[in-house]
Amino acid sequence: MKAVLILSGGIDSSTLLYWLLDKGYEVHALTFNYGQKHSKEIEHAGLIAEKARERGTVSHRVVDISTIHDLISAGALTGSDEVPKAFYSEDVQRQTIVPNRNMIMLSIAAGYAVKIGAGEVYYAAHRSDYSIYPDCRKEFVKALDTAVYLANLWTPVEIRAPFVDMTKDEIVGLGLRLGVPYELTWSCYEGGERPCLECGTCLERTEAFLLNNAKDPLLSDDEWGRAVKAYEEKKREHEGKH
Repeated sequence: MKAVLILSGGIDSSTLLYWLLDKGYEVHALTFNYGQKHSKEIEHAGLIAEKARERGTVSHRVVDISTIHDLISAGALTGSDEVPKAFYSEDVQRQTIVPNRNMIMLSIAAGYAVKIGAGEVYYAAHRSDYSIYPDCRKEFVKALDTAVYLANLWTPVEIRAPFVDMTKDEIVGLGLRLGVPYELTWSCYEGGERPCLECGTCLERTEAFLLNNAKDPLLSDDEWGRAVKAYEEKKREHEGKH
């Protein structure tokens, strides 16, 4: 079985990589350079793919589509906005939306799947992203799956998002059981040497490990202590607003 996977280097797609290998898939992973402000996630995607080869067949390609940057440069990840340091479900996190990103990447991945004879394209949309990211919702997955099927009638390709009904902590729980090397993943929206611990995706990551009674293996003991403190403070702020 062949599958194409969009691999970002973060928790969700890395867990999905190991999930696919556990099911016996030959995985062809694509990581996209679309002009994001830093390359940390691309670097970590390479580390994850290399480590995952111990479990099965994994190919990995970095796809450079950075020439489209000017066309989609908006918000905090590709535009001039500051990365919001707030709870991951707050409306301010809409600044981290990259216009039409998943549609673009999944369309390219579908074409690649046709070329190599893979019948399925996977990406790691999940329920915790529902409120902020429309292209992580079941409605989007269903609609795009239909469109990709119609566009490739002679060589059908399906769009799969098996984590779409799972929360971030449920994904981490699955990954811990699968032995995903989370110490090699990167989630932070900032491109620093170490995670900032305070952006929305850092806070969400901390929460996911806390709910699994586990320490984030990417962080030192001191960093983990500061991450937990930052999470508790931002959670109180969030609850105070609501």
